Amino acid sequence: MFRPSLSQTELEAKALRIRRKIVEMITAAKSGHPGGSLSAVEILVALFYGVLRHDPSNPKWDDRDRFILSKGHAAPVLYSVLAGCGYCEWDSLDTLRRLGSVYQGHPDVRFLPALEASTGSLGQGLSLGIGMAIAAKLDGRPSRAYVVLGDGEIQEGQIWEAAMFAGVRRVDNLVAIVDYNRIQLDGFVADILDVEPLADKWRAFNWNVLEADGHSIPALQAAFSQAAATSGKPTVILAHTVKGKGVSFMENNPKFHGTAPTPDELQRALAELV
Repeated sequence: MFRPSLSQTELEAKALRIRRKIVEMITAAKSGHPGGSLSAVEILVALFYGVLRHDPSNPKWDDRDRFILSKGHAAPVLYSVLAGCGYCEWDSLDTLRRLGSVYQGHPDVRFLPALEASTGSLGQGLSLGIGMAIAAKLDGRPSRAYVVLGDGEIQEGQIWEAAMFAGVRRVDNLVAIVDYNRIQLDGFVADILDVEPLADKWRAFNWNVLEADGHSIPALQAAFSQAAATSGKPTVILAHTVKGKGVSFMENNPKFHGTAPTPDELQRALAELV
């Protein structure tokens, strides 16, 4: 099982390396989604390097935890973390979005067997996670399911149907993480279809609700520990994040939801990510 004991300094170094790779691979592709990839870095680092039960030498281990990146357009962060864990080759990541590359613009399980599902059709990941969590219970396995959702994505009706089901059925081996960076494709979430009061909504669906600084690995680790200790309810972690985190001209800038950096912007970004 891949659960290395890393210091906070080592985890932060991994997060920095992943941020650099995200902007490099999206620049090379000349398309992609840097903002929401950068906002989710610490969430995935905390999960893959200390929370998830998984084994890169045996990706389909029956007792593994399941991870679903429901906001599949943030694939660069997932690919980078998978490569860092040894599921795929780090040096091949710059083929992102090229014809024939396994690194599609959205995660595609046909090309990367380490994935649990193809995602990016927004609104569907929570339902997938519920099915996997319930299957684990029926099989008597210790597996848990973790689903990362976008805050714009949770405007989708299917998310709330799934949330209602999981709350009623008390699917307590399920954790949803909302990457709450407050920006979606067309602008700020609050200006398009405000999702507040978000914590109250999840509580009304019988979920255990936690809030955390989504860029603090210790805060995220504490939230995941609380989720694991919770019985009788699924848990949602509202991870407060910054779109484009780590690159000053991308932070809180709706432009970089789905715009690749230019070569000059790449150099500016890399100069900051040190």
